[in-house]
Amino acid sequence: MEKRIIIIDGNSLINRAYYAMQRPMMTKDGLYTQGVYGFLNMLTKIENDYEPAYMVVTFDKKAPTFRHLEYEDYKAGRKKMPPELAMQLPLLKEVLSAMNIKMVELEGYEADDLIGTIARTAEEEDLEPLIITGDKDALQLATDRTNVLITRKGISEFELYDQNAFMDKYGFTPTQFIDCKGLMGDQSDNIPGIPGVGEKTAQKLILEYGSVENLLNQVEKMPKGKLKERIEENAQLAVMSKRLATINTHVPIDMDFSEYRMEEPDYEKLVELYVKLEFNSFLKRLKATDLKAANEKLAELNGEDKKFERKERKQVKISSLQELEQFFAELKSQEEVALKVYSDKNHKSAPTVYGIGIMSTEKTAFIKCDENNKILQSFAAQAVEKRLKIYGYYLINDYYVLLTALIHENLIKNVAEQGYFFNTIFDCAIAQYVLDPSKSNYELKTIAFELLHTEIENEEEFMAANGQLNLFTDASQSYLEYTAKWAETLEEMRFIQEAMLKREELENVYYKVELPLIEPMASMECYGFKLDKEELITAGKSISEQLEVLTHKIYEYAGEEFNINSPVQLGTILFEKMGLPAGKKTKRGYSTSAEILEKIKDEHDIIPCILEYRTLSKLKGTYIDGLLPLVHEDGRIHAHFQQTVTATGRISCTEPNLQNIPIKQELGRKLRKAFISEDHFTLVGADYSQIELRVLAHMSEEQHLIDAFNHGDDIHRITAARVFKVPEEDVTALQRSNA
Repeated sequence: MEKRIIIIDGNSLINRAYYAMQRPMMTKDGLYTQGVYGFLNMLTKIENDYEPAYMVVTFDKKAPTFRHLEYEDYKAGRKKMPPELAMQLPLLKEVLSAMNIKMVELEGYEADDLIGTIARTAEEEDLEPLIITGDKDALQLATDRTNVLITRKGISEFELYDQNAFMDKYGFTPTQFIDCKGLMGDQSDNIPGIPGVGEKTAQKLILEYGSVENLLNQVEKMPKGKLKERIEENAQLAVMSKRLATINTHVPIDMDFSEYRMEEPDYEKLVELYVKLEFNSFLKRLKATDLKAANEKLAELNGEDKKFERKERKQVKISSLQELEQFFAELKSQEEVALKVYSDKNHKSAPTVYGIGIMSTEKTAFIKCDENNKILQSFAAQAVEKRLKIYGYYLINDYYVLLTALIHENLIKNVAEQGYFFNTIFDCAIAQYVLDPSKSNYELKTIAFELLHTEIENEEEFMAANGQLNLFTDASQSYLEYTAKWAETLEEMRFIQEAMLKREELENVYYKVELPLIEPMASMECYGFKLDKEELITAGKSISEQLEVLTHKIYEYAGEEFNINSPVQLGTILFEKMGLPAGKKTKRGYSTSAEILEKIKDEHDIIPCILEYRTLSKLKGTYIDGLLPLVHEDGRIHAHFQQTVTATGRISCTEPNLQNIPIKQELGRKLRKAFISEDHFTLVGADYSQIELRVLAHMSEEQHLIDAFNHGDDIHRITAARVFKVPEEDVTALQRSNA
């Protein structure tokens, strides 16, 4: 709207946003950000809904206002702004500045006064003010041209008032709302009002008398009673309260509405701030075409003087072994290439491969694979033979497919004796993990926007949109174009990440610890874990039989059949029908958590049966019913190993989690029997003994710890003896466990 000007109460909105967010948001550098995040979400909604031509944000200053000078206790007792919110105000102002949104603040006046003055002047300039605030005091500013939008709930619900809407709700004018405040006061601002006069009474008096002044002039005519006495005794208090509640609409500020006109943000600054605040969702909303991600800025951010130079490369499509041979003949030995294998990443049977994307020094190619995988096998073998220096994004996925192809033709044996398969020089996903291990995911789409301010689809999104290659469709051109964009993105990303790794002194961790892990983990996925499927099925039958026995026992104790797996039905049986001691009852019913049941397991024989039933059900569901569908057609389990899941550096394993096969119970040990070695080989379990404590002893040089380890002493027993001040021989198992 060409005439609409939005006037925002900055303190009110960031305060609302901060408390509306249920969980705190914090960056890896320790910056709290939920207030800024919520504010920007509200701002986005407001801009989309009302399309303003002008915008200004007002803020309070810490200095006392004219109201404090008149009434010393004004706003006394108000809860102090928490430091986690206070630190966000400068951040919000930085973001608004980057958005080119004008901000106004003035000592001696509150944001409300600035809002009122701007709104009044805007009306005189034939503009249409829209005030955004969470403070109902601003309702007094509503007119036939000025609307007031009050935040109602959270950060997404608002209530809109103009003069007519206000009168419909309250029965008097917005100006009379000031008189109402003068009578009832305002607890949040510590405006006293008349003691004993609440909101309903104040509204009734204003409807009858029109204003504080009229009420005081006619108070003698009021019927006798406590209300009349209170008004007579506190007449001056009512007048002062009205003055305190009145928004000053004539603040001496210079206004040039051209400064409030909406402009394009400074995208370079805005992107830098969004990256700093880790606002990935806002980064994704920006248009890449609007960004000014110059090389000089990238170099400045990452401590490097060199510039990134993009090369022009020829694009080719390859669909035969002869064309592939020609392509490799033109590649130099140990040439650097970006690699992407397009597949369904299947670990339950042989992966279906649609093609291979590769970018060399001179060319970008898409290699279409044939149905019998001869092209794939040839590519894998030649990549190894040429010792190509490979970089990519989550190369473990690409290597898994290539290794599977090599094993199929026994080609891998020729290079196994040399101690290598592929020559990995960089993985952008692993690099970003080393730089920032606290992220929840490392999607290419997100990281590319953070580092390069470039929009690119993730591989899965691209394949879903363009279809998979088959005999009936040929999307080779689309795959080639995506490969070019993908590889060029990685090339530039690598340039930045190398500089960042150097700046953060993380090169040793990356190149000597994390990068060398990629290929061994891909090999682990490829070879898989041999499984005795019959042993697993036998264990499953045994568990099913025990579950059946337990089910009958539970029904007998309960006196009826019910769904044991339903917490609602179980709670009703245990705590209403059987009268066992219950925990707190919620809207959903009684809690039947393990913690609750453990506390009452001696109250009735049904409880141990239920606890055992749950244990066996979990074993069967997770390790029998869950494992069997994951057994590969080769009789092995090919789990997924991931480096970028845990912030501590621990490897994660999924589908299934082989690191979590139970061992403490007899049934768990039976399950482990299903995992077997090759013929003439032996499974060996190895673990570091108290590795964290040994590292602690080394780094702290604490002599008692060092001596204990050097003499093979029980470190936990020694610790317990010191903590509980008892001789080592008298330490109990519980004391040792606590220590």
